[in-house]
Amino acid sequence: MPTPYNLQVTHNCSTCTHRENFCAMSTESVSMLERIKFTAMYPKGSLLFVEGEPARGVFVLCSGKVKLTTSSSEGRTLIVRIASPGELLGASAVLLQKTYEMSVETIEPCQINFIRAEEFLAWIQNDRGAMMSVARQLSGDYYAAQREIRSFGLAQTTTEKLARLMLNWCDENGEKTASGTRLKVLLTHEEIAQMIGTTRETVTRLLTSLRAKKVIEVKGSTVNVMRMDTLEAMVTV
Repeated sequence: MPTPYNLQVTHNCSTCTHRENFCAMSTESVSMLERIKFTAMYPKGSLLFVEGEPARGVFVLCSGKVKLTTSSSEGRTLIVRIASPGELLGASAVLLQKTYEMSVETIEPCQINFIRAEEFLAWIQNDRGAMMSVARQLSGDYYAAQREIRSFGLAQTTTEKLARLMLNWCDENGEKTASGTRLKVLLTHEEIAQMIGTTRETVTRLLTSLRAKKVIEVKGSTVNVMRMDTLEAMVTV
């Protein structure tokens, strides 16, 4: 496992009041999870696992966010998606007994549970509730992947891809306010470029243009989308 910066457990699964996604299981299933997991805190920039290495176990994101990336032989990096609390990471590789298909890195401090591969497999083979949670997670990942392929694969311009990305963020994590939809964006311009397959310079230019047109307002890591209709008009697919 990666070396955490703090081994202190902030809470246990049985008393957690924010069980979402994979963690939305019965009390009995959560009790078993509590017995087989190892909990640690990780700072921003920690690698949980790397694309191509043997799958030694699964990770459950308790708090914070991580980015899932894949790389080409030429060294280009693509951010596949951003994972949120309650998500299970690395399950496909463990179930298939293959190497991890992506790399996972924290983009803010995170609390994460780790379960060894052999204990995870034994658990879901004997716990129907846990098995269904894994099935829901993998089905959700597949659905999201298909949506991303449509959104970004069929988009005709980089401007449209960026607009789609921001609209998705607004839909998933936006906070409605009197002046627009507020977003907390933890990604750099380089990382946003890696999500839509372009360059950092292009992202900076497009965001500057949106600010100049009063479509968005940026203060630090907070983005306020003031003209949602303008972003929607950029989307043609």
